[in-house]
Amino acid sequence: MVKISLTLCFAFLFPFLSVPSFSQGSWPDECTTVTAGRMATADGSVITSHTDDSHRTRSWMDIVPEKDHATGTTMPMFKRSYCDTTAMPSYSHVEIGRIPQAKHTHGYINTAYPCMNQYQVGIGESTFGGRSSLQSDEGLIDCQRLCLLILERCKTARQALRMTDKLTREYGWNDAGECLTISDKNEVWHLEIVGPGKGKTGAIWVAQRVPDEHISVNANASRIRHIDLSDPDYFMASANVYDMALDSGWSDSKEDFEFCYAYAPKSRTSMAARRREWRVFDMAAPSLGLDPNAENYPFSIKPDDPVTMDKLVTIFQDYYEGTPFNFIKNITVTDENGKTVISPLANPFMPYDMNKVFDINGGWGWRGERTIARWYTMYATIIQSRNWLPDEIGGLVWLALDNVATSIYIPVYAGATDLPEAYKTPGRTKGYTHESAWWAFNRLSTLTAQRWGDMRKDVNGVWSVWQKELFDDQKAIEQKALELYREDPQRARSFLTKYTGKWGQKVVEKAWILGDHLWTKYDEQF
Repeated sequence: MVKISLTLCFAFLFPFLSVPSFSQGSWPDECTTVTAGRMATADGSVITSHTDDSHRTRSWMDIVPEKDHATGTTMPMFKRSYCDTTAMPSYSHVEIGRIPQAKHTHGYINTAYPCMNQYQVGIGESTFGGRSSLQSDEGLIDCQRLCLLILERCKTARQALRMTDKLTREYGWNDAGECLTISDKNEVWHLEIVGPGKGKTGAIWVAQRVPDEHISVNANASRIRHIDLSDPDYFMASANVYDMALDSGWSDSKEDFEFCYAYAPKSRTSMAARRREWRVFDMAAPSLGLDPNAENYPFSIKPDDPVTMDKLVTIFQDYYEGTPFNFIKNITVTDENGKTVISPLANPFMPYDMNKVFDINGGWGWRGERTIARWYTMYATIIQSRNWLPDEIGGLVWLALDNVATSIYIPVYAGATDLPEAYKTPGRTKGYTHESAWWAFNRLSTLTAQRWGDMRKDVNGVWSVWQKELFDDQKAIEQKALELYREDPQRARSFLTKYTGKWGQKVVEKAWILGDHLWTKYDEQF
């Protein structure tokens, strides 16, 4: 039996006490996004997704309606910086300039990284950093503002790529290397973008389309390698995509050019990224027998079976359980039958200081790795875009708060006009509050991790039943919405808004109740 020291017990009980401090742009393992073409999914949806794995992005969200703007109106651009003057660490946003506002802007679902607009354009995000010498403070546009600009101004993914090129050439990219996975009703693209070099204004970017029958993934590493700009149906890029690489000796020729190795080579060495890439592909297509230690995987793969919503939820809840890479597999005890089992206290969502107690490499995870599900996820989305339905119904964001492994996805339709008040209530700037939906799930996740082997069964016993109900009812709900839409689109929007509101309120109330249940049931077993 493993002997657990007082220090180790303390770390088990309070994983939220240690929050690391890093300089801006240095997060090595923030977000995961999985994409799927329309022929790779069970119902024909085009899919993008996002886990906002962050210690500082905002926890509230709302819905912004479409708007008309007067001639001469401008839009502010901001620089993110770390702010430690609020109750919890957060980002502050300092205005650094303005650009002309569009005459008309589309409505969108306003998560920390705005995620879907009224025309079914969806966005996922994952930071990969890139060479520090590429980042420039001369530009005005960062990742969050680019997401916003795309959703406010674009009706297709390709339009988004063309707009990105135009605006970053004129106003400049000021962020680290980012991957945006941009979907519409027909296709999904991965956009990888880095800065133009210190002191310069502009951007270097490339985009690759996921084939209709394939899925893809980004997990904090640049993944686009060889590009073929003679095939614009699958590749697009900035006019300068080769220049910096050739001038700097990062590539010998256009023929040998690989975007990821030219502009973000260190990201390809990250096991935190590569293991997640392998895990997503292996869960979707185990028949491929991919090497879990490989440096590179195909940009996209065909899944063994069409991907379902259930499958995607399972992928995002994963922490390598049942594989050699489950880094709590050796935290064992002897049960009452004399069998060696993983301790119920073993916690796959250990914070960094606890990893150090186990002498796990770098405090980031076993052998420098990390799981797909994370305890510091702010929110997660799985986004469906469907060309056979009106935009108000076809566009759908499945939204979960906090750690996906202890959460539930609720449906927020592109036609919805509002969210429950708890979702719109900030949870970080003033600290813990029962008014915030995010805190309900954050508390539940933190509690469940204290005795993971037992408590997760209580939580999953509720969420898995409700998640199945939501997925099972989806077709009937959308059929009803479609009937209303044919009579009056506004009636359909009202119906879907009420449906989102009902479920949003329901799961938040249940999250609080579940947390209280865990406190009671496991008193003195923490």
